Amino acid sequence: MKYTRRVVVTGIGALTPIGNTAREFWGGLAKGVSGAAPITRFDAEKFRTKFACEVKNFEPNDHLDRKEARKMDPYTWYAMVTAEEAFNDSQLKDFDSDRAGVIWGSGIGGLRTFTDEVMSFANGDGTPRFNPFFIPKMIADISAGYISIKYGFRGPNFATVSACASSTNAIIDAMNYIRLGHADIIMTGGSEAAVTEPGMGGFNSMKALSERNDSPETASRPFDKDRDGFVLGEGAGALVLEEYEHAKKRGAKIYGEVIGGGMSADAHHITAPHPDGLGATNVMVNALRDAEIDPSEVQYINVHGTSTPLGDMSEVKAIQKVFGDHAYNLNISSTKSMTGHLLGAAGAIESIACLMAINKGIIPPTINHFTDDEEIDGRLNFTFNEAQEKEVNIALSNTFGFGGHNTSVIFKKLVD
Repeated sequence: MKYTRRVVVTGIGALTPIGNTAREFWGGLAKGVSGAAPITRFDAEKFRTKFACEVKNFEPNDHLDRKEARKMDPYTWYAMVTAEEAFNDSQLKDFDSDRAGVIWGSGIGGLRTFTDEVMSFANGDGTPRFNPFFIPKMIADISAGYISIKYGFRGPNFATVSACASSTNAIIDAMNYIRLGHADIIMTGGSEAAVTEPGMGGFNSMKALSERNDSPETASRPFDKDRDGFVLGEGAGALVLEEYEHAKKRGAKIYGEVIGGGMSADAHHITAPHPDGLGATNVMVNALRDAEIDPSEVQYINVHGTSTPLGDMSEVKAIQKVFGDHAYNLNISSTKSMTGHLLGAAGAIESIACLMAINKGIIPPTINHFTDDEEIDGRLNFTFNEAQEKEVNIALSNTFGFGGHNTSVIFKKLVD
């Protein structure tokens, strides 16, 4: 389908384990910084995994009204801070509020709030003394509501929940709502704050997390032979998507164009990817078709690349199926090697990484590569350990989630 309305990115914001602004985040990526360290949120001594990629040096009261912050779960703190950065970055003024919306993703929502309230009840005398803000703090759509209230966005407003694909689903939905004429501006992205006792314990029980407690900073090692699971991360990423003519008319700074998005399902297993990468293949094909480009036009793929044995292998198979011989011309990297896995917020910060690669001409690395995996084609360029300079006109970002949810979004350097 040929759309007459183009969609561009005019503002970005990030709060991550390697930087508390979009600029700091990019600096950490370009330098190959690891955000993994021993957990400080709680005593993890009895947990199999004792480390994570936490947001650092963050105090909510430095950014939010103290009274309002108490009504929010940390995942909403992160959403509000990044949305403010993106809004300010976009320099939006005098816009039609009825044509501005919010579409926000989170895989889990207010896990800290849920944990605290349920444990308080369980440790009490059975009398239900729940906080009146328990439900509003916990639900996964509340961040979208808070953002719309703060900026007066009265257009489309909802949350996407598709596990680790959530914020990419949000970006694709935002792109399509603008394409279809339902809005001119949409604040989109995602946030997650799952470094909690149930978050760590639950993923540990699935054997999904790395247990490399002797070397947390090297634990996330996508495509390495000795990878043993992902590192849990937290934070948020926000993007202001805007209709191109609307942005051009006000002289907005433009990071790039969102030219296509794809979605698919593995229809295979609730947690394991399809072993042949079937869903991952389909989603990239769908995104390329939607963008109306040939696979040979892509220069960079920010892969899902979580550092799990099955996931990394299936994604490599899919890339080789979709891109054929051109796969050897691509730069591929997993920035989760640095940030850990931000679950529902992963797609948002990885989309920002793609946009910055386009703007800076630098491919962020896949760090922590020590041993080649003989089952992975060594001719592929995974940008191991050091960033590489490269002109990037088109970048693709993959995010896949439990339940077999697959999403891909494609960004392009703006061409008038």
